Amino acid sequence: MKRNKFLSSFLDLAETLIISFFVVTLIFTYIFNSVTINGESMRNTLSPDDRVIVSLFSKVDNGDIVIINAQQAYLLDDENKLTENSGLYKNIVKRIIAHGGQTVDIDFIRGTVKIDGEILDENYLTLGLTHNDGGAFTGKYPVTVPEGYYFVMGDNRSVSRDSRFSDVGFVPQESIRGKVIMRFYPFENFGFFTAQ
Repeated sequence: MKRNKFLSSFLDLAETLIISFFVVTLIFTYIFNSVTINGESMRNTLSPDDRVIVSLFSKVDNGDIVIINAQQAYLLDDENKLTENSGLYKNIVKRIIAHGGQTVDIDFIRGTVKIDGEILDENYLTLGLTHNDGGAFTGKYPVTVPEGYYFVMGDNRSVSRDSRFSDVGFVPQESIRGKVIMRFYPFENFGFFTAQ
């Protein structure tokens, strides 16, 4: 009798563990992803080897940090028509600066970004805004973001390849894999992210 009770308890535990494993697997496959940060482009907000949770279904807006599938880049040609260019062929992490219909103006001398004529309050920047060489839109500001696209920048502007460059350009909605909602490693930097 004790053996049957033990076996029954063991089977109940095994069933619970198996179901839990499948539920967690489904959640982290279809709702959330864990991503390890590579590169310096979001420093000091995110550092290399930070581990974050990305929500695959959250609505994104200006100020949100997002993971982008940068396979293609979309640029405006001389006639202000959207054209496709080769991308970085990898996933990147950036901050949304502007969305479709908004006008972005960058003052590379003062290091400021304006959205629809208003200077963007970027209290998350600690390293300043530089890097005007080689950008896709350098010298073509202000620029209006096409509908359905985003203008993104890294927080570490001096090393970030972002919407200022021809291999990133405007990011279409469908290229955004998800929104970074939480850093869980390193543990001393655990925290949630909200739009800035």
